[in-house]
Amino acid sequence: MSKKRILLKIGSNTLTKETNHISRGKIEDLGMQIAALNDQYEFVIVSSGAIAAAKQFVKLESNGKEIVVKQALASIGQPHLMRIFHENFSDLGLLTSQCLLSYSDFEKEQSKVNIVNTINVLVDNNYIPIINENDTVATDEIRFGDNDKLAALTAVLLNVDILIIATNTNGIYTKASFKNENPETILQVSDLSLLENEIGDSKSSHGTGGMQSKIEAAAIAKSANIETWIVNGLNDNFILNALNNKIPFTKIV
Repeated sequence: MSKKRILLKIGSNTLTKETNHISRGKIEDLGMQIAALNDQYEFVIVSSGAIAAAKQFVKLESNGKEIVVKQALASIGQPHLMRIFHENFSDLGLLTSQCLLSYSDFEKEQSKVNIVNTINVLVDNNYIPIINENDTVATDEIRFGDNDKLAALTAVLLNVDILIIATNTNGIYTKASFKNENPETILQVSDLSLLENEIGDSKSSHGTGGMQSKIEAAAIAKSANIETWIVNGLNDNFILNALNNKIPFTKIV
């Protein structure tokens, strides 16, 4: 029986558990869940966090634009981020690989073929591709979206079964309940315009996207008939619990 494929997008805020450094505990939590689901699911990860990883080690001085400093931080932080994934996942018997992509790769047919072929070979050989934007040559993720769009484009390209976007809320809340400080999750929706009316424009402390970028990502996935789940990644076992419907989250079908 063929495994279902999940594309898991992890933002900086989830990876840091809303602190100022990458959480090894959160990455271990991801690995333990993936290992537990290994018989039924195969995973591709789109991970932010390179800049957050670098900030643990360095403070760069520059007279240049802030975006250039962030590109340099991404360059420093990416190997640190991959090292943390490798160390924690290998302890669980999981193999990892790094893939750096930019949005221009999705505009060229040959590049898209190469991405699919490479990732399929990795997954077929039990490697978990960990994808990030190539921030040293591209600035889209730094400027906007915290890899949400990159995750959606990759999900469509790889024809995954589910796109899970891990965030720091229990999915998307109704505007009224959020204002009343008693957040109520919208559990399932197919009309994205309904969600547009419910979201605010807040952004997370490390991430660059808000719920708007997640809805836009869901629209890309929906165009290819891929479900998007917006799940609270700060909680342990959030993938397992979402798959077993044990927690509230937003499912966009």
